[in-house]
Amino acid sequence: MADLAEQVLAAAKTIAVVGLSRDAAKAAHGVPAALQSYGFRIVPVHPVADELLGEKVYRSLADIPEPVDVVDVFRPAPEAAGIAEQAVAIGAKALWLQQGIVSPEARAIAEAAGLDYVEDRCMAVVRAVAGITKN
Repeated sequence: MADLAEQVLAAAKTIAVVGLSRDAAKAAHGVPAALQSYGFRIVPVHPVADELLGEKVYRSLADIPEPVDVVDVFRPAPEAAGIAEQAVAIGAKALWLQQGIVSPEARAIAEAAGLDYVEDRCMAVVRAVAGITKN
């Protein structure tokens, strides 16, 4: 049986990426770009960019005008709890902290609200190993 990370990704169509980078050399750009190439809808959240990966950028999760399945976090762990609160507020189904990010506070917030929670895992690696595609 698939683990929770695989289940979350298999069920996801729309992924809001908080901290999607403008720098193509960074994982915070390459991972969402790879997911997009496999058919996932990527919604960038960034404080100053207007367009990333060919998509309109939103300043916050609350500004996104469509339902979001997963909030993917590429921000430092101390910011994760606040992002978790925003994910709950917009009705996301899951919160995913990328590899290297761990937050007991974010976990508590997400799980208390019934969101699936994944931390310290790379979405692109999980996608590749499980062979998940939306194309």
